[in-house]
Amino acid sequence: MLIPRYYFSDDFKEFQELFFSYPHEKKRFRSNDYLWNFDEPLTHFHYILSGAAMTVLEHENGSRKISSFHSQGTVFPGYHRSAFKIEQAIATIALSEMETLCFSQEVFCRMLTENPPLMLSTLDWYSSYINLLLYESAHQDYNSSFIQLCNLLYLFTQNSPASDPRRIDLTQENLAEILALTRVNVARNLARLRQENIIIPHRRWIQVVDQKALEAYCSLETLKP
Repeated sequence: MLIPRYYFSDDFKEFQELFFSYPHEKKRFRSNDYLWNFDEPLTHFHYILSGAAMTVLEHENGSRKISSFHSQGTVFPGYHRSAFKIEQAIATIALSEMETLCFSQEVFCRMLTENPPLMLSTLDWYSSYINLLLYESAHQDYNSSFIQLCNLLYLFTQNSPASDPRRIDLTQENLAEILALTRVNVARNLARLRQENIIIPHRRWIQVVDQKALEAYCSLETLKP
């Protein structure tokens, strides 16, 4: 059984040769460039060759929430033909230098209709993304802020780009924006985990030093069966 993940990579790696065979534009982005900006219509889709990006939602009051991270071998945003108002409040921002294959809506639709395996993989990807959103709204939101943080740290030890699974490349600000908590709240909960010798916080990343103790604080819906 799959558990939620915030970091998406290699979901479409097996189709990379296929992507190169269809009309596309190769694009390069610098750190903090927008692949998809607020208030922009969704007209193009990116297959990520290298680098990583994050997707954020901005509330009308100016607060932001990080929804997910996307890296090499995956497509973002996922293809659909409808225009949803909420998309005007969503942006995808490069976290590092990136290189992508950029496809128009028409070309990506043709790829899906002409290649059933790609269509099925796209459905699987959407299922994973919807699972994350359902996990957050139907489960994570009902946990205390401390358990929310423990769940998030655990999930990143199970799925992250770091070569060491116990290294979590997130800042306190990132954690606050993912969980929609204040930085003070996050700092207080991190301090508790540090005092219990479960983590070692660094300036821009966190090291988990006692995985079992972290898991003991996680909710059952979060843990691997």
